[in-house]
Amino acid sequence: MLHEDLMLLFINQQTKRLNSDYASIDNALAGAVLLELVNSGRVAFEPNGKKLQVVDPTPLRDPLLQESVTRIHKAMRPQSAVERIRKKLRDNVIAELAGRGVLRTEPRKVLGIFPAKSYLINDERAYDELRKAVGDVVHGYRGADGRTGSLITLLYAVNSVHKVFEGDKRAMKKRAKDIAAGNWAGDAVRRAVEAIQGGVSAATAAAVSGE
Repeated sequence: MLHEDLMLLFINQQTKRLNSDYASIDNALAGAVLLELVNSGRVAFEPNGKKLQVVDPTPLRDPLLQESVTRIHKAMRPQSAVERIRKKLRDNVIAELAGRGVLRTEPRKVLGIFPAKSYLINDERAYDELRKAVGDVVHGYRGADGRTGSLITLLYAVNSVHKVFEGDKRAMKKRAKDIAAGNWAGDAVRRAVEAIQGGVSAATAAAVSGE
């Protein structure tokens, strides 16, 4: 799923730490969950594209997605949906990945005092394949598809493409901006991606400013 792929991309396998700040990760993950809910048909945007709401209450098999959809209790703007869904989301996504044996966490201390976590990849093949698939698109070796386009758009929304992948920062940001325009997606998907991208960016900006 998109949020699991995104969480893996935020892990630096060499340092075993996260390569972006918590606010950016939390908001990007919430955007990924929203895209999954839209793709599943459970959530849709109103005709004017300004708000989204639950349109199909059929329970989802995935507990994380089901819990997330219950937080959209009324029509709301993408930013509000992101801010509601992101609560405890990072820990829940990590728990899902750990439960499937994809990764594990170990306690560590910063400066020998402050508690933190190390993130260790167990399924290195899946991790490497994911990074290659998305990295090839970021560096322009191939075009975006639904999966890679969505992931890069979310990374771009929180200004983290250059934190996740090595390379020329300016070139990667330009490439990511072009991908975020959604030319890889149909009209309906592109509108949803654009709206959710805007919501993620706004939620991240609000978190930084302390609003």
